[in-house]
Amino acid sequence: MIYTTHSPAETEAIGAALGKILSPGTVLAYRGDLGAGKTAFTRGLARGLGCREIVTSPTYTIVNEYLGGRLPLFHFDMYRLRSSDDLWDIGWEDYLDRGGICAVEWSENVDDAMEDAIYITIEKLGEDTRRITIEGGDFLADLSL
Repeated sequence: MIYTTHSPAETEAIGAALGKILSPGTVLAYRGDLGAGKTAFTRGLARGLGCREIVTSPTYTIVNEYLGGRLPLFHFDMYRLRSSDDLWDIGWEDYLDRGGICAVEWSENVDDAMEDAIYITIEKLGEDTRRITIEGGDFLADLSL
């Protein structure tokens, strides 16, 4: 599915719609350049999961946990990781076992660990315009905006 948004609020709305239908254990593998809107998308995702916490980029912490929604949300930033070996070292398997949603920025750095992931590519087309492509998962027909 491909969506075009014209503001951060519209990008968040797509994330929120997705958050409402995700199942426990889902991995979202984000792709997109710096400033593309991955964290904005995740803010919406958290809202769709019912999380009321403020969502921030996990650039310096590697992972932020949001536990206040219907499912836990684990927001990863893999920019600083060299390989999926580093991912396993920080406890990736433990996060997968917790039954939440794992949203992974810079997933291409750990691509071999993204088995069965739903890929979300966010492309910056203009100042506020984004093209969001969501691939994988047979539930996407249930995504309503």
